[in-house]
Amino acid sequence: MRSILITGASAGIGRETAELFLKEGWKVGCVARRGDVLEQVFGGAENAVLLPADVTDEAGVEQAFDRFVDSAGRLDVLFNNAGRFGQGGTIDTIPLEEWRATVDLNITGMFLAARAAFARMRAQDPQGGRIINNGSISAHVPREGSIAYTATKHAVTGMTRTLSLDGRAYDIACGQIDIGNARTELLQGLIDASPDAPPPSMDVAHAARSVLHMADLPPEANVQFMTVMATKMPYIGRG
Repeated sequence: MRSILITGASAGIGRETAELFLKEGWKVGCVARRGDVLEQVFGGAENAVLLPADVTDEAGVEQAFDRFVDSAGRLDVLFNNAGRFGQGGTIDTIPLEEWRATVDLNITGMFLAARAAFARMRAQDPQGGRIINNGSISAHVPREGSIAYTATKHAVTGMTRTLSLDGRAYDIACGQIDIGNARTELLQGLIDASPDAPPPSMDVAHAARSVLHMADLPPEANVQFMTVMATKMPYIGRG
């Protein structure tokens, strides 16, 4: 049975992806801060391993990965998904603590999860695995008022490229999925707030299936970057 660990698994893209992988017969490690929510969402799933942890906490991340490998036997894929948008606004309105909170989760949290995955994939037999980082179309072009989020997502792209290079010697592939306007709980709130001009959106299931496609590839192939988004988003050519 193939295995995947998913951070930010309790809601949104992470939850949809975890549910899809469980349906496909994978062993799924579900990481989120609130154990009660994980139990509510995945408690009845036979192949789910519930791993309450804060990805910004180094010891908590290491313990979660150890628990999952003990249960699954190995780690085939990490979907490095946990993140936050943070407070919007122009740079002069963003408090330093808000900047630091966004950087801590979107960069440090992803670093800690990728580091834990890389170490276990390098040490396991047979060696190797796959890391899929959740970027964003904001890793390429920003929305207005998103200085912290956009900066962190550009950093994720640099992390993806470096992991791809460093992982070659150990059969560890790394790719990035950049998702635009999947209908999660957060986006649905924006849609409901603008009934006369809702933002273009797509079913979050399309994002989950895209992650499955990336994860399902054999070791000889890798999706380096994938963009999946609502067709009518003002992404191409937006200023």
